[in-house]
Amino acid sequence: MAQSFPATRSCPFAPPPEYEGLREEAPLVRADLPGSRVWLVTRHAEAQQVLSDPRISTDPATPGHPMAALSPAPVSEEERRARARFQQGQFIDMDPPLHGVYRRMLIPEFSVRRIREMRPVIQEIVDRLLDDMLKQGTSADLVETFGLAVPSMVICRLLGVPYADRDFFQSRTRRMVGAAPEAPQDSMHAAMEIWDYLDGLIAAAEREPGDNLVGRLVTARRESGELSHDALVGMTFLLLVAGHETTANMIPLGVLSLLRHPGQLAGLCADPGGWPLAVEELLRFHSIVDWIAFDRVATEDLEIGGQAVRAGEGIFVLGASANRDPRAFERPDELDLRRGARNHVAFGYGVHQCLGQNLARAELEIAYRTLFERIPGLRVVGDVEELPFKYGGPIFGLHALPVAW
Repeated sequence: MAQSFPATRSCPFAPPPEYEGLREEAPLVRADLPGSRVWLVTRHAEAQQVLSDPRISTDPATPGHPMAALSPAPVSEEERRARARFQQGQFIDMDPPLHGVYRRMLIPEFSVRRIREMRPVIQEIVDRLLDDMLKQGTSADLVETFGLAVPSMVICRLLGVPYADRDFFQSRTRRMVGAAPEAPQDSMHAAMEIWDYLDGLIAAAEREPGDNLVGRLVTARRESGELSHDALVGMTFLLLVAGHETTANMIPLGVLSLLRHPGQLAGLCADPGGWPLAVEELLRFHSIVDWIAFDRVATEDLEIGGQAVRAGEGIFVLGASANRDPRAFERPDELDLRRGARNHVAFGYGVHQCLGQNLARAELEIAYRTLFERIPGLRVVGDVEELPFKYGGPIFGLHALPVAW
C-alpha cells in the first residue's frame, strides 16, 4: 500500500515518525499524491544518487514532475503571465546546462574567500542586534529580534539595499517568512512586494551599478548579454528566499537545541573552535527543508537502490530521513555536536547543492557563538511543548521563541 504524502512532524527534534519505518522498509517507497503516485527516497546513499544523477530532472515543466500535483494551477491568463515573469531567473528549478550558466555567475560571490571577507560584516550585524536586545531589557522573542533579523540585515548588505529602505525590506521578509500557515496569502503578498522592490533595485543598478552583488551582476550581464532584466530580478529574489528563510528558521531552532544540551553547550563555550562542527550537526539533526527542495522526475528509465524507476515518474528525496539514516550516521537520533557530519544532505547534493552554504554556515556559527558569549544566562521562557512550532509549514522552525536572561 502506498504512503500518504507529505507527512507531518509531531516532535521539534525529530522527523515525521513515519520516516523510520519507511527507511527500514526500503530505500524507495511509493506514495500517493492527488491524482498520481511518486517515489519517496528514504536513505542517505540513494538520496545522494538521486540528487546527482543527470538523468533526473528538477525542472517543474518536465512531464511527470511531482510538484504539479501539489501546486494549484494558475486560474487566469493574467496570473499565468505574472507567474512566468516571477519565475524567470530562479535557476533552482532549471536543469543543466542552463542551470550552470546562472550558477557560474554567482559562484565567485559565495566562495570561501568572499565569505571569509564578509565575516567581519556579519559579526558587526550580530553584535548590533544583540546590543539592541540587551538595551530593551531582560527578555525578547528570539525569532523576531534575532533569528529573522540576522539574515535579513546580511542580505541587505550583500545586495546593496539602501539604508533608507531597510525597514521596508526587512519588514516584508519577516512577513514572507513568518506568515501563519492559515494565511498563506500574507506570505505571497509580501513576496510580490519584495519582487517589485527588487525590480526597482535592479533598474537603479542598471543605471548606476554599485560595488555589491547586484551591481556586479548587472555589470557582468552588460558584458555578456546573457540575462534579461526579469531574470536578474528572479535570481536576486531566489538568493533572498533561499538564503534568508532557511537561516532565519535555523538560528532559533538551533539555539533551542543547544539550550537542551547544556553540557555540550558548555564545551563549545570553553572551546569556540568547535562551533563549525556544531553547526554541521545542527543542520543534519534538524533538516528543516526535508523534501520541499528535493522534488525530481526521472527523464530515463533507471535503477535506484535496486528499484526500477521509469521515465516520467516523480521523486521526492526525504532529506530529514536521509540525515537520520544509521547506515550513514552512528546513533543518528542523538545530537552530537562534535560529530562532524559534513556528509549530510541539508544543503542538498550534486550540481544543485546550495550555492549559499558557505554564507549560511558563517551566519549560523557567528550568531550562535556570539549569542552565548554575550548572554551566557540565556533561557527559554515557558514549556518547550507549548512553543509555536511550524508543524504545518514546508520549512520547519518556530513562529516565536520567548527567552530571558
